[in-house]
Amino acid sequence: MTHDHAHAAAGPATHRRRLAIAFGITASILVAEVIGALWTGSLALLVDAGHMLTDAGGLLMALIAASLTLRPATPERTWGWRRAEVLAAGAQATVLLGVGLYALIEGVRRLFDPPEVTSTGLLVFGIVGLVGNIASMAVLAGGRGASLNMRAAFLEVVNDALGSVAVIVSAVVIATTGWTRIDALAGILIAALIVPRALKILREAGHVLLESTPKGLDLAAVRRHILAVPHVQGVHDLHATQIATGLPVLTAHVVLEDACFSDGHAPRILAQLQDCVAEHFDVSVEHSTFQLEPETHSAVEHSIHD
Repeated sequence: MTHDHAHAAAGPATHRRRLAIAFGITASILVAEVIGALWTGSLALLVDAGHMLTDAGGLLMALIAASLTLRPATPERTWGWRRAEVLAAGAQATVLLGVGLYALIEGVRRLFDPPEVTSTGLLVFGIVGLVGNIASMAVLAGGRGASLNMRAAFLEVVNDALGSVAVIVSAVVIATTGWTRIDALAGILIAALIVPRALKILREAGHVLLESTPKGLDLAAVRRHILAVPHVQGVHDLHATQIATGLPVLTAHVVLEDACFSDGHAPRILAQLQDCVAEHFDVSVEHSTFQLEPETHSAVEHSIHD
């Protein structure tokens, strides 16, 4: 017995334009920073350009994912492409982690063997990057809470902005003191900002892909609420997972008194159970499936899991 709902995704349609604008800005900055890194020889600018490359790719994946999530469900994909946002966020984070680790290793190497760095060009391209990052942040800010995909995209440009600040500081220090090791330190700093965030997004994406219980939903409390419903004798095979951002689902086998199936109680209890998981918890579960069973049904169950 199921609580049926339309699986349409209205949110991604609203945010595709934001992602498209941010992608255009980021791709433009990427081209400028690659030219700047080749001209100045700066690790900080090179790492930031690599960061921008992953961001441009990440924003493109986010844009594609936002479009895919609008596709309707089919018999082959009963949830449509809703989970594409999680795959995109995980892919972004994986590439970003690689860039961060490279920057850490190369930064340490350059601390011992610092190359010549052109401070003027470094400053110019750092400012260009910062202006572009701020513009992208302004575009994405309104939709950053809509999904894991949008949050990953927003955090990409936030870290880009911090990286651009590090590049600017590096340029100023080199211009005023001639201490070129600051460039390597700036590269390491950017990497230190990248790696923890990449790991966090990977962990969140993995949490969804492994079909773990949605954060904030206490299954023990759900079980207690179900058992408190009149005429409920037991509950087993209780599972909860998350298809995509804002789309938790829950299934359970609920054992009722045998008489409920002849006196009309069963439909009312089903409605109570669905209302309970939709309204009584911090995570509202509107997609719930309950299999109602008489007490005698346990004899024919192939296997029962708590």
